[in-house]
Amino acid sequence: METSRLLFAVLMMLALLSGCAARGPLERFESKRVCMGVQTRIVIYAPERTAADAAANAAYDRIADLEGIMSDYRPGSELMRLCGRAGEGPVAVSPDLFEVLRISRGLSRDTHGAFDVTVGPAVALWREARKSGKLPGPAERARAMSLVGWEQVRLDERARTVALSRPGMRLDLGGIGKGYAAQRAVEEIRARGLARCLVALAGDIVVGESPPGREGWEVEIAGGQGRSAGAVLLANAAVSTSGDTEQFVELEGRRYSHIMDPRTGLGIEGGLSATVIAPRGELADALSTAVCVLGREEGERLVRARRAVAAVMEWKSGPGVERRVVESGRALRWAGGRR
Repeated sequence: METSRLLFAVLMMLALLSGCAARGPLERFESKRVCMGVQTRIVIYAPERTAADAAANAAYDRIADLEGIMSDYRPGSELMRLCGRAGEGPVAVSPDLFEVLRISRGLSRDTHGAFDVTVGPAVALWREARKSGKLPGPAERARAMSLVGWEQVRLDERARTVALSRPGMRLDLGGIGKGYAAQRAVEEIRARGLARCLVALAGDIVVGESPPGREGWEVEIAGGQGRSAGAVLLANAAVSTSGDTEQFVELEGRRYSHIMDPRTGLGIEGGLSATVIAPRGELADALSTAVCVLGREEGERLVRARRAVAAVMEWKSGPGVERRVVESGRALRWAGGRR
């Protein structure tokens, strides 16, 4: 019996080795599609196109499925169906929706509400203010803010249910959804044995293992005014940028960003942009927004409190731009030398 088992193990090893040899060197394959309303790019290193195309198509399908779950623009999405039952008690949800809300709850707690997916009513009011050029009135803002608060989301992990405590609550996953989708798309590709891959949903990027013969993927960090703040070499990591200094509105003599502070219901001020590098896409996505909301000092403390996270923050200083690099257990490797 032992001899048979040993022979079987040897034969399996030989089969694996011969299969690896037959696959040959890895080639680079790239594709693009519009997903979740943004240009999406997938790069895969594979032995041949058929395998790369199959993996990419599976990743695009995964993103499309997640859009159907998490979109706040589609009335029939699972997220909107959940919001439609706000105040009615526990609602059974899919594993993905439960997971993204579970992660969001932890991030809301850690950021003291600077990241909060219950911000939907206030976001809708702020969008209208940006269009009309008028700040929302105190009564309007008070009504919207009464429906905001991550503590009002009740999760039951055993039953996999979600309860929104007040009628009229509306969830907005815009600050975490694309990072979550990019992470799951990479996992879909890796499950097909192709670990050297990159998925980018606009500014939310997740990378797998390094390309062949290289130290990492060269990922550009976006600076203000369309500039590049340099490029970093990354493997098995995620990058997200928030706070484009070009997206702002002036209301009643004050300049507000398009990013809204969930604690006030108004756009943030200060012109800060933040790129966060983290182990996972959903974490990078949410933290980049939270850093902008918290500002330079509190944002730096948030990054330093997280394991294996780094951030590059930029803000206007007179006619120029100042930059601060924060590294917490992750030493950034800059392409072409440190910038």
